[in-house]
Amino acid sequence: MLEMLVDHETVCTDPVPASEAAAEVQNLNLYYGAKQALFHINTRFAAKKVTAIIGPSGCGKSTLLRSLNRMNDLVPGVRVENKVLYEGVNIYDPQIDPVTVRRHIGMVFQKPNPFPKTIFENVAFGLRLMGTKGSELEDRVVEALKRAALWNEVADRFKNEIGLRLSGGQQQRLCIARAIAVEPPLLLMDEPTSALDPIATQAIEDLILELKNRYTVVIVTHNMQQAARISDRTLFMHLGILVEEGPTSLIFTKPQHPYTEAYITGRFG
Repeated sequence: MLEMLVDHETVCTDPVPASEAAAEVQNLNLYYGAKQALFHINTRFAAKKVTAIIGPSGCGKSTLLRSLNRMNDLVPGVRVENKVLYEGVNIYDPQIDPVTVRRHIGMVFQKPNPFPKTIFENVAFGLRLMGTKGSELEDRVVEALKRAALWNEVADRFKNEIGLRLSGGQQQRLCIARAIAVEPPLLLMDEPTSALDPIATQAIEDLILELKNRYTVVIVTHNMQQAARISDRTLFMHLGILVEEGPTSLIFTKPQHPYTEAYITGRFG
């Protein structure tokens, strides 16, 4: 099966023009030690759109996502071949500092991970590293909390309340506020609602739809219904291969590759 997929070019319906791409992956291969996890990935991520990456467990969704801001560098034995372009620059160029990459490309993880600090200090963390001070610092923290749809719930306590005391859904929105406070043009989300209840999930989905007015969002999700609800484009992966990509409406109604159709219709996964 893997050999069949490796030899098959990605089915790409209505490809993203280079002029409309926030990031581009060029023939990306990734290895964990001797094991190859990603095979010849070629794709572009449309600016100010939501792109969902779907596929069965272990298919390479999160690995691809973490390749976009070099989070995989933190895994021992990782080796990457070829290019990921962000604003026309290959982020894997030896001269590029991965910490600088992550300041431009934010990330929200599956499990909320607020710091054991106040709500204010959680959001201010990245801004302080950038040298933001005084009234500008507070203004930007408040603005980020507003854009993360959290301000109305914490306005009277955000300087004193420890972020870890918030509910799960609030903690995830706090992490989103922390990520967007530094204005990253590209925001990565790795299954951000998988640990949340339906009400909190709805709040995060509504927030994602708002965020795309300012940011490019790439989200990994195991929930196909979620992908259908919030994304503009969908990438389907299997066994480390990008099998098919295109507008979400077409991926879910008229998939072109038989593996995509089998996954969408629940015959495997």
